Amino acid sequence: MNQQLHSKIYFVILFFIYLICNGQEKKELTAHRIYTAPKIDGILDDEIWSQIKPSGDFTMWRPGNDGEVPNEIQSEVKMAYDDKAIYFAAYLYDNKPDDILRQFSQRDDIFVQADFFSIAINTYNDGVNETRFFITSAGTIGDARADLFNEDFSYNVVFDARSSIDEKGWYAEFKIPYNALRFPEVKVQDWSINFYRRLQGRNQTHTWNFINNSIGQQTQYNGLVRGVQDIDPPVRLTFFPFVQGLVSNPDEMTETDFSAGMDVKYGLSDSFTLDATLIPDFGQAAFDEVRLNLGPFEQTFGENRQFFTEGTELFNKGDIFFSRRVGGAPSTSVDDDDLNDNEEAEDEPSKVNLLNALKVSGRTKDNLGIGIFNAITEETKVTIRDTITNRSRTQVVEPLANYNILVFDQQFNQNSSVSLINTSVIREGSQFRDANVSALAWNLSNKVNSHRILGRAIASHINELDDNEGGFASDIDFENIKGNIRYGIGHSLANKTFDINDLGVNFRNNYNNFRANISYQIFEPKGIFNTYRFQFFARHRRLLDPSVQTQNSIGTDIFFVTKERFGFGIRGSFNSKTQDYFEPRIEGRFLTFNSSVGGRAFVSSDYRKKFAYDISAGTRQWFDDSQKIYRIEVSPRYRFSDKLLLIWRSEYFNRPKNFGYIDDNDVDVFLGQRDIVSLENSLSASYNFNSYKAIDLRFRNFWSTANYSDNVFFILNNDGSRSRIDYDTSEDNPNTNFNIWNIDLSFRWRFAPGSEATLLYRNQIFNEDELSTLNYTESLEKLFDQPIQHTLSLRVVYFLDINNLKRSSKG
Repeated sequence: MNQQLHSKIYFVILFFIYLICNGQEKKELTAHRIYTAPKIDGILDDEIWSQIKPSGDFTMWRPGNDGEVPNEIQSEVKMAYDDKAIYFAAYLYDNKPDDILRQFSQRDDIFVQADFFSIAINTYNDGVNETRFFITSAGTIGDARADLFNEDFSYNVVFDARSSIDEKGWYAEFKIPYNALRFPEVKVQDWSINFYRRLQGRNQTHTWNFINNSIGQQTQYNGLVRGVQDIDPPVRLTFFPFVQGLVSNPDEMTETDFSAGMDVKYGLSDSFTLDATLIPDFGQAAFDEVRLNLGPFEQTFGENRQFFTEGTELFNKGDIFFSRRVGGAPSTSVDDDDLNDNEEAEDEPSKVNLLNALKVSGRTKDNLGIGIFNAITEETKVTIRDTITNRSRTQVVEPLANYNILVFDQQFNQNSSVSLINTSVIREGSQFRDANVSALAWNLSNKVNSHRILGRAIASHINELDDNEGGFASDIDFENIKGNIRYGIGHSLANKTFDINDLGVNFRNNYNNFRANISYQIFEPKGIFNTYRFQFFARHRRLLDPSVQTQNSIGTDIFFVTKERFGFGIRGSFNSKTQDYFEPRIEGRFLTFNSSVGGRAFVSSDYRKKFAYDISAGTRQWFDDSQKIYRIEVSPRYRFSDKLLLIWRSEYFNRPKNFGYIDDNDVDVFLGQRDIVSLENSLSASYNFNSYKAIDLRFRNFWSTANYSDNVFFILNNDGSRSRIDYDTSEDNPNTNFNIWNIDLSFRWRFAPGSEATLLYRNQIFNEDELSTLNYTESLEKLFDQPIQHTLSLRVVYFLDINNLKRSSKG
């Protein structure tokens, strides 16, 4: 009897082990070699597709893994290949085709009110690195590079995809040339793949191979590709020549300019690619969202230049590369010591010209990623004029400079990596500083993806004419990443001389900070909610030298999304008394701020409806202090049709009785009490003729004032407190009225794969003065008294593939 019972228990255990293993088994997709390529039109009537057996049985991924995909919305895929490309056909059935959302958009803008289908290909089957290709039900295509944590849509390659729709659902057809992929040169390819289908109207996402929401990352759940072998990929050499013409009227004088250049992509081997930009022109890059900056740190902006956003995932390892340094502001400026009597500097430049740049990147079959980056900027001078004799001379504020990055990134276990990164800036001439930064970064997870350790160690070295200086910083975090309850602890440290600002960005150094958090979240819909998360965090901040506490914080972050796609949440925190060692701008001095409590709440409605909105409001109150913060942001949107979308955003910010730095004399620090008010309005509108042509409008107006008219000024005491003083503002008035206005109106036409024409009209106005008591309307009137700079430019980029040129010459 006992032996029979033991046998039954043993059988049940084996059965459950079989079910678990079978449920986690990876699917396999067989790719078929073909000799006649299908016509890529989204209509799957080519003979080759009828000869290939489909693969289906998609599973639920979002909002949760529970449930099966109903028969009426099943999906099927087929894969083929030849010596030029791989091909996919997707059958996306839907018993209610009239309800399929089909909002038009342009390339890479695929998260709109439309269904989409995507292909995630890992050509090294390493569980980490994927290239993803998308198409929406309206025909918009997109591509991205993805790893364990990021999905980068700035990555662009040339491929072709089309979609169609009928009474059974919609269909997608892809042609992905081999020059859009990197893979090892072996007889039999070992690839992995997954497919995603987003049903926007039903608020569901299905995947071909099952993905467990609560464990690991998407890239670790791919199925396998069989049958791709004996492929002879073509030479990977493509050119993107461009021409650009520009007409503008700065200072009410008409200027014209014509430029031409080229981007080149060359496959150095099966896995490594050279990207180069020759005589670049970034005149059509989006405008920077400039704000009034009263703080101790520089104002930085996101990267809008395509060369520096595309394919840079390797160079971002360790977070020590800030691409806006390349071609940014000169490293020096003309100061009073450089000027003789009666001399003044004219038109100091805000940026230097980039001469050329290149990057080489790829990954070996052993999962070693290698990246090399180089950029050269030209010598930049400032003209200095004698106001009496009218004679002029020049002074170099930035010499010829060379920017370099070298990266080695070893990945292993399909979930871990260790990276070694070095950056350097070498400037011509001994009177200018050089810089070198090295970093070791790691992301180590255990095999079951339940815990990981993230971190980096950075050493900086600055070489100046009369001094060499080294610095060090480190970050380390331990995290539980499995299940509903997750937690983490972390530590960050930097010494006083840590400085990566020549090719990176760090606002602060000399810190020794600790942090901890714990959260609870659901991965399956529950009640009326698709998801929710509760998080609690604590932070302890202090200086490294001297070792003193600067602030303690505790807070919570709560987030909900209902099944009707209505999101809301709140974030709140309490900050202890703060010793701010940066606001005084003099080393060793600090300014004390009292303890405070504050938070932010937001709501976001269902974007599937024609009218939707986002609203957030926040406040912070200081104890035993009169200063406060109030902020409200409203962003309504209206989708007039599948072709026209308009989004408005307004943000109002008010910080009465704030106090901060206004001046110092290297010994004493002077502070002023000010009322800070700002209002930002922006509009984005897009009319899409189809997925290849669109008119886009971007408008932004930012107004802010810092009003010191209460005449309350202080001197900073050594203990961080402040004492009232009389302060003379006649020579250096801190009152500020800041107003900036930008409009970009563009017509974009993607007239062939990889080729695009853009006609851009831009106007911009800027004013900054001391009239801080003006209201918004009065400030606008003052703004429009300034000269408006109008710019009209046309840019045409054409894609050339060396293989097509060869075929054309033979034909």
